[in-house]
This record gives sequence, structure tokens and C-alpha cells, in this order.
Amino acid sequence: MNRVRVVGGGLAGVEACYKLLNAGFEVDLYEMRPGKSSPAHKTGALAELVCSNSLKSEELTTAQGVLKAELRVLDSLVLKAAEAARVPAGGALAVDRAQFSDNIEQILKGYDKLNIIREECAYIADNTIIATGPLTSDKMEESIAKLAGAGYLHFYDAVAPIVTAESIDMNHAFYSSRYNKGDADYLNCPMNEKEYTEFVKELVGAGTVVLKSFEKGDVFEGCMPIEVMAKRGRDSLRFGPMRPVGLRGPDGERYYAVVQLRKEDKYDRMYNLVGFQTNLTFSEQKRVFSMIPALRKAEFVRYGVMHRNTYLASPGFLTDCLHMIKRPAVFFAGQLTGVEGYMESAMTGLLAGMHLSRRLQGKTLIPPPLTTMCGSLCGYLAHATGDFAPMHVNFELVPPLPEPVKDKTKRKEAYADRALHDIRQYAQVIND
Repeated sequence: MNRVRVVGGGLAGVEACYKLLNAGFEVDLYEMRPGKSSPAHKTGALAELVCSNSLKSEELTTAQGVLKAELRVLDSLVLKAAEAARVPAGGALAVDRAQFSDNIEQILKGYDKLNIIREECAYIADNTIIATGPLTSDKMEESIAKLAGAGYLHFYDAVAPIVTAESIDMNHAFYSSRYNKGDADYLNCPMNEKEYTEFVKELVGAGTVVLKSFEKGDVFEGCMPIEVMAKRGRDSLRFGPMRPVGLRGPDGERYYAVVQLRKEDKYDRMYNLVGFQTNLTFSEQKRVFSMIPALRKAEFVRYGVMHRNTYLASPGFLTDCLHMIKRPAVFFAGQLTGVEGYMESAMTGLLAGMHLSRRLQGKTLIPPPLTTMCGSLCGYLAHATGDFAPMHVNFELVPPLPEPVKDKTKRKEAYADRALHDIRQYAQVIND
């Protein structure tokens, strides 16, 4: 009873391990990489970030910021590692990918009760947390499918390309933050109307990768490929990832459209094309994205890719404490549960580890309050009605305030104050 298993070494898996190790349990962590990889992973490192290097906003007027504040109260491993690998990103928490993963591994390897098993795990036993992520191996997928039945679903995800800093034409780019808020950590690549019109025309007609067996899935709105978004209308990108609102040039210039680039590493050598998730072929990415004036001679460190993501229809299958309804000794965590986002995945791993620990100690499992980001998203997983789809944390999931607040900013501040008050009380209860 003192030995448990965690399957998957992503953000959810490492958080689960951290909680279980701190509770004194021996942990077998199964991670199939690097011996066997997924369509998106590039390394065998634990907690590899396969999409953006940003963990999103830290501002308490955002749901993402409140989630991070809650996870700090609950002692998150991912946030500890991220703080030590931080790179400039305005009000967001972005990291140097390699250093971030290394920080995770160094912390976990400091526990002598952790046994990392570098092989594929294909069966599900009791006292296990399944955190295999949205790119679960075929064998494990089959095992989970037998448990989930018709509730096992698929959707697509896409990642954006990365270019070298030295290949960006700085004569057609400038640093600035939107509305001059915070530090000027984003590099802006403006376009005039003619340039934008030609870009959209070529983008819509560009060749994409044939998805073959993945064609039955659905594209999740939060990771919509830019070429799909462009097909919704000529101005769809100008009101989306290329919106120029709040951005002015060095001399106050206004622009028709703007592509924003975000730093990818501590040494300012790589930049991510923000919002440019894509399924274009590599040659078409080079051709079309080089139509952006600042990127005409861009060198691509990584091209965008699109891959299948897998998730459970969790309502009716999982409880709000993340264990199976029919098999309470088996827990799930990460994007496999139907959460979307790095920190959301980490949060479910942290809670699954905590809940499994309490179960093995004979303690009552207590979900976080619904007034918190943690509790509201877990509540969504367990109790959502209608067509279930992957979900980020958001203020719309929490209960209304006792007294209505008309001002939007003050309302968000009130949500944040209530959430942090309640998560601190929750932490005191579960730590007793």
C-alpha cells in the first residue's frame, strides 16, 4: 500500500509524483520516452513543453493568474520549476523549455523513493494515476477505452512555428506591449492592407498535411490552425491573432495587421509566432509565413505541426476528485481528463496525487471549493452537461458573487479575492 504508480511524465504526471513523494509513498513513474515517442515530442525529458513555452498570464484579473496563485498555495512543482526558468513575457509566465524540464527532473530525482521506469505501460492497476496526456500510446489507449467505452473521444491540437532571432528583419519590426501596458516583451511585425490581403489569399490556398486517420476528430477552438481561421473570412485574423488594436509603431504609426513574436529562450535566440498554430506543410509554412515583411528571410527552428489529442468524456466517468466512479483506486490527470492548457493539466496532476495519497491514508477525499479555479474546473469535468469539450479555467465556471459587481475589472478582482481566500482555507483542511 506504500507503493503507487504514475503513468506519464508530463506536467500532470510530475505534479502527481511530487505530491505522492512528499506524502512518503514510493512512486513508480512510467515514461515511455525516449524509447518510444509521440508525434509531437522531441526529447525524452520529463515535463517537455510541446506547444508554446508560455504558461499564460499571472495577473489576478485573469483566470489563469488566479489558477497560478491557487497552485502556489497548494505547493506546485511546475510553478517552482517555471520560476527558475523564467524568460521575459510581459504579464505572462514563459520559460526556457530545456531549463524548465531539467529543473523538474532535478527536483524529483532528489527523492530516493522515486523509480523512473523508461518503458511503455499498457495496463491499468489499482493505486495508479493515468496521466499519459493527449498523445496516449495505442496500447494504453486500448486499455483506457475498455474502461471508458463510448465516452472515449478525440480532438486535434496544433502548435506554432519558431524562428531564429537573428533572421528577423528589425527594419520591419518593433518591440511594444499592447496599449503600452507592462514591459515591451513582444516583437511586433506589422503589415499594410496590401501585404495582409496577399498573405491571407496565399494562406487560405496553401497546402496542408493530410491527416489520414485523424480526420474524424474535431479542432479545439483554442488551438485553431491559422489557415482554418483565415477561411472564416478575410478579416478573421485581423480580429484574432493579428489584431493591430493597441499597438503603435515607434513614431505612433497605426497598422492594418500585426504579427506578434514571443521570446522562446533566456538568451533571446528564438521567437514563437504567437497564435500561428498550423497544419500547413513545412514548405508552405516557409513560403507563406515569409510573406510577412519582418520574416522574409526567417530561419525556422521548428515548423508548426498538428497532431491528434485524446481525451475522455469525463462526466459520468470521473468524480470531481478525479478517480473513476466504478473503480475508485484508479485516477486520471492531465489533458486526458478533458482540461486544456499547461497549468490546468498540472493542476489535475497535483490534485490527483493529493487525492490518491489521502485515499491510501484512509482519509476523506475533498475536492477544492467550486469558488476556486481548481474546484470549478474539476466540477466541470465531473458534472458538465450537453456536448462535453475540453475546457480552460475561466471565471464563467465559478458561482456568481453574493452581491453583483457591475464593473468588469472589479468583478474579476472579487472573484480572485474569494478564490484565494477559499483555497487557503482548503489547504489548511487537507494539510491537517
